[in-house]
Amino acid sequence: FKGGDTCEYLLSSGRFLGEKVWQPHSCMMHKYKNSEAKNCLIDKHIVFIGDSRIRQLFYSFIKLINPQVKEEGNKHGNIPFEDKSASIKVDFLWYPEVNGSMKQRIKSWTEGSVAKPHIIVVGAATWSIKIHNGSNEALTQYKINITSIAPLLEKLAKSSDVYWVLQDPVYEDMLSDSRKMITNEKIDAYNEAAVRILNSSSRNSKAKVKVFSVSKLIAQETIMKSADGLHLPESSRDTNAMILMNVYCNKIMKPIDGSCCQPQPPLTLIQKLAFCFFTLSIIGYLIINLIHRNNFRKNKSCTDLESGEEKKPAISTPNVSTLEMLLHSFCKLGLIMTYFYLCDRANLFMKENKFYTHSSFFIPIVYILVLGVFYTENTKETKVLNREQTDEWKGWMQLVILIYHISGASTFLPVYMHIRVLVAAYLFQTGYGHFSYFWIKGDFGVYRVCQVLFRLNFLVVVLCIVMDRPYQFYYFVPLVTVWFMIIYATLAVWPQIVQKKANGNCLWHFGLLLKLICLLTCIYFLSYSQGAFEKIFSFWPLSKCFELNGNVYEWWFRWKLDRYVVFHGMLFAFIYLALQKRQMISEGKGDPLFSSRVSNVLLFISVVSFLTYSIWASSCKNKTECNELHPSVSVVQILAFILIRNIPGYVRSVYSSFFAWFGKISLELFICQYHIWLAADTKGILVLIPGYPMFNVLVSTFIFVCVAHEISQITNDLAQIVVPKDNSTLLKRLLCVAGFFSGLLLFSAMQDQSRH
Repeated sequence: FKGGDTCEYLLSSGRFLGEKVWQPHSCMMHKYKNSEAKNCLIDKHIVFIGDSRIRQLFYSFIKLINPQVKEEGNKHGNIPFEDKSASIKVDFLWYPEVNGSMKQRIKSWTEGSVAKPHIIVVGAATWSIKIHNGSNEALTQYKINITSIAPLLEKLAKSSDVYWVLQDPVYEDMLSDSRKMITNEKIDAYNEAAVRILNSSSRNSKAKVKVFSVSKLIAQETIMKSADGLHLPESSRDTNAMILMNVYCNKIMKPIDGSCCQPQPPLTLIQKLAFCFFTLSIIGYLIINLIHRNNFRKNKSCTDLESGEEKKPAISTPNVSTLEMLLHSFCKLGLIMTYFYLCDRANLFMKENKFYTHSSFFIPIVYILVLGVFYTENTKETKVLNREQTDEWKGWMQLVILIYHISGASTFLPVYMHIRVLVAAYLFQTGYGHFSYFWIKGDFGVYRVCQVLFRLNFLVVVLCIVMDRPYQFYYFVPLVTVWFMIIYATLAVWPQIVQKKANGNCLWHFGLLLKLICLLTCIYFLSYSQGAFEKIFSFWPLSKCFELNGNVYEWWFRWKLDRYVVFHGMLFAFIYLALQKRQMISEGKGDPLFSSRVSNVLLFISVVSFLTYSIWASSCKNKTECNELHPSVSVVQILAFILIRNIPGYVRSVYSSFFAWFGKISLELFICQYHIWLAADTKGILVLIPGYPMFNVLVSTFIFVCVAHEISQITNDLAQIVVPKDNSTLLKRLLCVAGFFSGLLLFSAMQDQSRH
């Protein structure tokens, strides 16, 4: 740990990921759009002073503000640029040598009431080498001149951002005869002089001239692609301009995926209260544990000398054990949340940008598939979508999604479309599982609802508090929560139609189908009426849960993307359970689901459908158009997979215990990845061990999986305590939960007010 000044890393070190993606050491760069650059630089004056290389940087910088700018005008003269819409002024001042003229210009900003530029970028040396034919006298004069200018730059650095751009290396073989004297040896000597002299009088001051040395590293990799051996190729210039924009704008705009130069966010009131709560839980657990140990020693069983029988110690009251279990769970959770905070909110661990290659996605996929097949076992039951099979399905899908996220594969459209099907398959299971439970059990009690809601939302609520993120940020949990409530409302509303009732009268089946048709109609209406959808979820306090960046558009987009698949899951469950009840399918061990002929035909149709969808997804050219079709066609591949997996008796009778293990903690894996596997809220990758990418992934993955498993156990333990089966006790707990969320909303409102 070298401290939290990631600006220094951004300006001085890094490496290329691939050919064009620059990765600063330890932090992440944000790719600024034109609108973001304008918002950051509004009412600002930026000045570039130097030679043709600085002019190149000037043009790359202003193209971030206005991409339509062309490199025109007098190359050996001053070039002004102004964006009147944002009141931004950017000037290039032609001073190819560090001399008296440059000094006078800089001095004019330090004297009197002349408006100082907000950003000053300076650099020059190659002209001095060229004009004086690389003489040592020219280097001596350069040192004298820069020594006289340095105090002025340091004075300006107290009120402006001042950057000295070191000279990039040249590609000597490509230099023209008139530039042959510009050698890398000479350039290194000039750079060394600049670094030694700048800030020499203000080494202990916070106001310093920032040395822009990263350009040298970039040039070392790309200068051979230069057109003349002296000037950088356009992609390298653009990278330098983007680094400059990150250095200045990240602390203003605070982009999620731009961790460089961002200070650690201050703790909010809610975070401070959470810290106090977890601290008290840890202290409370330690005290109770010490008391129990002392009692155990006092009451330790001893042998009765007369009878030879063992005396049993007094049994502690169940209330104490429940309290201890509660404090133990919160104690572990507090330590885990500390790790979350250190990983993704404190500037302790490094973060890096994602970089997609086909091998980084497909090789791990092949590896986990081989592992999954290796751990094959027989299922306890051979029903369609039995528990082991659904756990296995969730497990391998979750592992694929994790690899998709860490490899940055969302940039590759065919992979993106297939991952969309996996997310849809999760929601399909939501519809299938909850419908099956309510249809078979007929249990619409409050206990069942509270248990499901607690298990789904507990971790996310804690993370919203600790990580200071809105509920909608963890979009998948709100999605499955809302769909669970929709399924519950559809089946619980009068008339309640369950399997037991429908078996007595077939007309009830039509009643249930009528309910499903009404649900489909509502889904269709809301998906094409954004205004009505936003009105529903814009009412307070729903708006606090579903707003992201001040509106509910993101929530509407996420909901709309898989709007029909939960309905498809419910309909599939209804049809399957009806066929099962009438014994129209065979679910014996090793038996095909249907007769041989029907099974073969369905298998053929399923394989063709599965491959057809994959071909269509792989041929997608436009993400928006494919997303429009996705809600209607994703069910094709899901149903095809279910039939392929369940029609052959042998395939239905085995499962992968490897995938099933991960399936049991799939929700925790999906949520935990945001902060302790990925970084910057999924935009980057957490780096625990710098310099060893593979080893880093292995270590961070091991910790991440262990933490997810531990949180799953904590959630299960707390669910037994917080959601009791006794209705009167449950009602009291619900009142406590309502009070907790009311307090949370109050503190949240206070936080928002203080921020504004």
